[in-house]
Amino acid sequence: MKRGKKIGILSGLLCCVSLAAFGVSRYEEHKEVIKNSDEIIMDITGEEVKALSWECSTGSFSFHRDEDGVWIYDADEGFPVNESKIENLLDQFREFGAAFVIEEVEDWEQYGLKDPVCSIHMETEGGAYEILLGNYSAMDSQRYVSMGDGNAYLVKTDPLESFELQISDLIRHDEIPALENVAQLQLSGEKSERIFYEEGSTSTYYDGDIYFMEQGEERRPLDTDRVNDYLNIVRNLGLKDYVDYDAGQEELAQYGLDMPALSLLVEYASAQDGAEESFVLNIGLDPAEQEEKETQGADGDVTAYARIGESKMIYRIASEEYEKLMDISFDSLRHQELFWADFSDMYQLDILLEGETYTITSGMEEEKRIYYYQEEELEMAGIRNAVRKLKAKTFTDEEPNQKEEIGLTIYLDNENYSEVRIQLYRYDGKDCIAVVDGVPTAVVERSSVVDLMEAVNSVVLD
Repeated sequence: MKRGKKIGILSGLLCCVSLAAFGVSRYEEHKEVIKNSDEIIMDITGEEVKALSWECSTGSFSFHRDEDGVWIYDADEGFPVNESKIENLLDQFREFGAAFVIEEVEDWEQYGLKDPVCSIHMETEGGAYEILLGNYSAMDSQRYVSMGDGNAYLVKTDPLESFELQISDLIRHDEIPALENVAQLQLSGEKSERIFYEEGSTSTYYDGDIYFMEQGEERRPLDTDRVNDYLNIVRNLGLKDYVDYDAGQEELAQYGLDMPALSLLVEYASAQDGAEESFVLNIGLDPAEQEEKETQGADGDVTAYARIGESKMIYRIASEEYEKLMDISFDSLRHQELFWADFSDMYQLDILLEGETYTITSGMEEEKRIYYYQEEELEMAGIRNAVRKLKAKTFTDEEPNQKEEIGLTIYLDNENYSEVRIQLYRYDGKDCIAVVDGVPTAVVERSSVVDLMEAVNSVVLD
């Protein structure tokens, strides 16, 4: 090989080595520096932020505070913003800390920060802040973040978990109060009733009766458990399925809420200070279905809506919830038992069975009532349990026209009611009609009447 050619080859090799050495030096010069960090990379309080916007896989959202400091949704100022949820989004940037800092970043793409999964923008009186969210490091269980200062960070709290929202997640829903210490329920619409609270009422023979319904000039006792069950239905509605958040009069008519099927006014005492409070629940039925119901008596699932007071929020409620809310009447809330007093108040029981009258008397021994038949002490559990099982299958005002199966006159040591009279008449093979204090009251299963007759016979024929 000629000497000149060799020199050329060696010169080329030297050039390549020099270029490689230069590249390595440049790589070393710009090599990213990764450091452990306990650095607080942002410390902003929610009160400082005047505007907040973000864009991620679920959409783009933008909010600002008005002159009163109230959060407004830029796309629709009528949207009721849940301010506590906005504040929760901002709270994570108070002492926002990093576990690792990556300095002198050149390749943002490897951290997912060239095309971030979410970008968050905040504005305060002091300036603006841009936070970019990149890849999630499975090894560290942390997310890469850029704050616009040339560094990338692995952060201790992943903002993406809270920012991937739908706008429906940020709506301020109406709340139903606990409704404790209820003083009154007033119904209007398809029903017009008043239920009120009264302890120690003279309108009942049972101390546990604290709710009553006005029936003309009468105050009739209700089953406390049934009233509380109804209030629990109201308390647990859990209104979330909104269909309109800015309803006017025209929209109210579309949901049957311009003239609600039921308006329920609940008056109660505040649990905090005992102040009198009120709550109104309006229930509407789809107008077409309401018309069909009125003209054809249609059954089955319905399209029903709820509105709290004068709120502009309208919620869809389940057909089952609608039926339960509408099922508020004297018959649905009254005692289903024909006799519900405390048996310790009963001092005498007269039983009419097959034309014969049998009398059970009592006396007190060591503050305990002891029962006797023909001067012999007896165990009352069988008769007591049989009387307890006399429950309304349905309520009726139909006069009986068949044989009286058995009659009871219960004498009570009670200032309000001295006695309760129950007469049970055969109705058909399965049922009997119960007449209470001379008033046809209920249809009861004949099997329970037979059980009572057998319990009596076990005592008087023994």
